[in-house]
Amino acid sequence: MPKRVDHAERRTEIAEALVRVAGRRGLHAVGMRDVAAEAGVSLRLVQYYFETKEKLLLFGLEHLAERFGERVAARVRAAGDDPGPRAMVEALLTAALPVDEESRTFHHLYTSYAVLSVHDRALAAQPFIKNPDAAEDAVTELLRQAQEADLLEPGLDPRLEAVGLLAMSAGLGTGVLVGQRRPESAAAVLQHHLDRIFRTTTPAPGQLPGGRRRRLGTAPPTR
Repeated sequence: MPKRVDHAERRTEIAEALVRVAGRRGLHAVGMRDVAAEAGVSLRLVQYYFETKEKLLLFGLEHLAERFGERVAARVRAAGDDPGPRAMVEALLTAALPVDEESRTFHHLYTSYAVLSVHDRALAAQPFIKNPDAAEDAVTELLRQAQEADLLEPGLDPRLEAVGLLAMSAGLGTGVLVGQRRPESAAAVLQHHLDRIFRTTTPAPGQLPGGRRRRLGTAPPTR
C-alpha cells in the first residue's frame, strides 16, 4: 500500500527550507532549485506544490508570520496568567527585535519581502500588506482596552500610537540587524516610549485622567 502523503506537512517543510537557505544567502539570491536542494526533494516537487517562485515566496511569508505569532504567544504566556494590555503590546513589539537566530532571520526575510515587492509585480500583487495591517489592528485594540481601563495617559489616539510603536520597532530592528545599535539599546527605547503612553500609576478613587478631581455628587464622564 503506498505511503499516504501529508501535503500540508510537505508544503511546510519546503517553506522551512526556503527560510533556512534565504537566511544564509539572502532572499534575492534564492531560486526554487536552491529550495529543493535544501529540502532534499526534486525541483519538480517544489513546482508541483507552488508552481512559481512568487507563490513559494508568498507561502514562505505566511509561514514566517505564523512563526512570529507563535513567538509573541510564547512571550505573552511567559508574562503570567493575566498580563494586561501593556505586557501584550510589549510582547508583540519585542518579539520582532532580532536578538537571536530565529528573530534575526524573521526580521531579515520579512524586510527582504517588502524590498522585493517594490520591483516584483507578481509578488507585489499578493496581499503582502495584510500582516502589517493585522499587527496594527491588534496593537490599536490593546491600546483601546488600556484607554478604557484608564491605563493610558490622557488625550492619546490609540491608532496613531500603534502606528508609531510598530514603525519604531521595525526601525530599531533594522538598526540591530545592521549593527547600528545593540538589542539592549533598542529594547530600552521601546520601554521609554511605552512609559510615555502608559500610566505608571492608576487614578485614585474620584480622580479623573490627568489628575483632576471629580466633584462630589457628579457622575463619572461617559466614554
